[in-house]
Amino acid sequence: MTYEAKVGDGMNTKFPYTDMNLPQAIQRLPELAYNVWFSWNQDALELFAQIDRERWDQILHNPVRLLVETDPAVWESLSRDDRFLQRYEHVLKQWDHYRSEPTWFEKTYPEQLAYRIAYFSAEFGFHESLPIYSGGLGILAGDHCKSASDLGIPLTGIGLLYKKGYFNQKINTAGSQQAEDVVYDFTKLPLLPVLTDQGERLAVQVNLGDRIVTLHIWQVLVGRNSVYLLDADIEGNSPWDRELTGQLYGGNQDIRIAQEVLLGVGGVKALRALNLPTAVYHINEGHAAFQAIERIREQLENGVPFHVAVEIIRASSVFTTHTPVPAGHDAFPIPMVEYYFSTLFSRWKEHKQAWMKLGLEDSKPLFNMTHLALNTAALRNGVSKLHGQVSREMFRSFHGNIDEREVPIGHITNGVHLATWLAPELKELYDRFLPGNWQANQTNADLWRSIELIPSESLWEIHRQLKERLIRYARANLREQRRRNDLPADKVEEVRGFLSADALTIGFARRFATYKRANLIFNDLQRLDRLVNDPQRPVQFLFAGKAHPADHPGQEMIREIYRVSQMDRFRGKIVLLENYDMNLARYLVQGVDVWLNNPRRPYEASGTSGQKAALNGVINFSILDGWWEEGYDGSNGWSIDGSQEADWQMQEKENTESIYRKLEQEIVPLYYNQGKLPHQWAARMKRSIRTLAPVYNTDRMVMDYTNQTYIPTLKRILSLIADDYDAVTKVADFKQFVYANWHFVRILEVNDGANGKPSPPKITDARQPSKEVTATIRFGPIWYRDTAVELVYYEERPDGWHPVVVAMEPLKELGDRVVQYRAVIPSHLQHRAHFSVRVHPVSANFASSFELPLVTSL
Repeated sequence: MTYEAKVGDGMNTKFPYTDMNLPQAIQRLPELAYNVWFSWNQDALELFAQIDRERWDQILHNPVRLLVETDPAVWESLSRDDRFLQRYEHVLKQWDHYRSEPTWFEKTYPEQLAYRIAYFSAEFGFHESLPIYSGGLGILAGDHCKSASDLGIPLTGIGLLYKKGYFNQKINTAGSQQAEDVVYDFTKLPLLPVLTDQGERLAVQVNLGDRIVTLHIWQVLVGRNSVYLLDADIEGNSPWDRELTGQLYGGNQDIRIAQEVLLGVGGVKALRALNLPTAVYHINEGHAAFQAIERIREQLENGVPFHVAVEIIRASSVFTTHTPVPAGHDAFPIPMVEYYFSTLFSRWKEHKQAWMKLGLEDSKPLFNMTHLALNTAALRNGVSKLHGQVSREMFRSFHGNIDEREVPIGHITNGVHLATWLAPELKELYDRFLPGNWQANQTNADLWRSIELIPSESLWEIHRQLKERLIRYARANLREQRRRNDLPADKVEEVRGFLSADALTIGFARRFATYKRANLIFNDLQRLDRLVNDPQRPVQFLFAGKAHPADHPGQEMIREIYRVSQMDRFRGKIVLLENYDMNLARYLVQGVDVWLNNPRRPYEASGTSGQKAALNGVINFSILDGWWEEGYDGSNGWSIDGSQEADWQMQEKENTESIYRKLEQEIVPLYYNQGKLPHQWAARMKRSIRTLAPVYNTDRMVMDYTNQTYIPTLKRILSLIADDYDAVTKVADFKQFVYANWHFVRILEVNDGANGKPSPPKITDARQPSKEVTATIRFGPIWYRDTAVELVYYEERPDGWHPVVVAMEPLKELGDRVVQYRAVIPSHLQHRAHFSVRVHPVSANFASSFELPLVTSL
């Protein structure tokens, strides 16, 4: 078989299969197999399953491998099978319609179709058949790309292609995680090598320390768009360099920084080699921040001054941070960065320190990738409302002396791709009761009110089917564990009696990091025993997840869960499933009754597994952290309570008590209170779906990115670089001038009537007398109109103290670049005790009010 992807992006890909000889009637099968659109179209998945259902399950639902390994005689038979041909034609009709129908982006931004958005991510999770993801970050990136395709957003993904993926997880008889490496054959995965017009492999080269690493480019077709992945495992590279794209998140810091250089620098080079007109660069976490260094180099080669080059990169970059703790941000020793960029720094010696300054930490001799991203991206965001707040607190000092709420880091809350994660049976049910265009308009909350029209019997019956399917899959997973570990036949067969579709079933599945506290429920085994073994109202738990091979505390959590699951009183009622992947995740989020999540707040930046569960009527029971802090409304799930101000030990005690109390007093009674058809439980399922589905989906999320970051960034950068970079040069020069002269700015005097001649009270509001305040400021060489002079005080509201910012107006110029300002404030406020005055630079061309971390206050 031969196959190729031509240089370019979109649907011009050719599939010249010279030796497969598919019958004419089914010759477009490869077109479907090589586009991961199949992964979110149930009819396409069923079409491939129909070829050989048993084989389909064995090969992780990989349609390319199915095509390659199927006997040619089967194709002849299928080409005469009316049932298969009918489904084939139906899927092709859907696929052709998908590609040709007008999209949201085309209708909303028809004038912005000329440029692409580059989306850089260290991992992408599209489907279990392409295992180059480890967890939430990758699944989010995959869902982001899928919705971008659905919405018609011209987005191009950039990542690395890992020969060994992450790892397959095996659990041995001691409960220890065993990481099994698998070497993947790229010719049997849904991806294509990119070729030049001459039929050669398209390659780019990256300077890595004292050598050059060559990278081949592979293409993953994602609906209307493409994701390009870089591969170092090619002849000509050293054995060490060939392993750089061997495994996701593997190895030491040398491997980590080398991978991030390949991703950032190599990713930009790939975009150029592909001739893709790219105007916006979205960095999904700091791993790809080195893209800024390469793009600055490009500008220098074109004769652009360094400070102007930085401004161009800032204006065209968007940065999403996912990590709510400082220790989670990649930081490398300075000599290591100097080594890996030695060729660049030798070429541009005069700019080395300026480059390094972009990533330096203030208090440590480290080069921080998040600092690099913050310094080179004008628009930044966290991934939930709470995480945005945490990020602003974390990086407040980075932005000068301002209130944390003013730090220019926003938030766009994560979502999940509905078509990927919604059970097909539920989709059919929703089709019957929701308006016909509900999937295309899934962000419309009014549309989801029709969920209430679904009969409880129908919803519960489908949920029951999904639960039974999960239990069958879980038993098969456990049987395979035991068989592989050479347990006796009776122990293998014992699993057939594990779990019950009648029992309240709680799922906990995610990466086993210590802050996620997978073992929190085990803090009181006596109460757990009473819950699990209640003869009338039993509860059962399913756990799944991987710990990083270097995370020994996380692996110990797995061993603890396993040990508890093997105790006589819990056997068959608490189970640990191995090798958590997208396939297992679908069974879990569609089949359990309750989704449990109990991280240490606020360490869960967003979390998306609970969102997947919510789409399927599974009810969330979670700490008010990440997305659940804003999604929970008191009636669509349950919160795990605890004092946020207490120390960790007390919080853990309070969280544990809250889990058991709510299970015992609320959740278990609600589930069992009405026999075989729990109407009140079904009502809460509907409430969960209706309130959460229209908000926590990636259509809404990607629309937010487009409206709030992509389009503003696109318009701003095109405006700045117009007229031979005139505007961006002025902005860069202005910033340089302000930095050099800000030390001249001084607040000479603030007069509020209490430190000098009192000003009489003024009545501007019948309820509150006011007074005039003046501030006298020397600006030096800086023009006073290029600053904002503001008076800041705090007022108490029901949710705490909030800053009130009053713009001061210039009253008169006093000479020698001294200007007096005035403002009116409540008369009881006194300078220093209650309010302060500040000055900071502003420009109509800035992306935010505090783009420069320069604030003078008194």
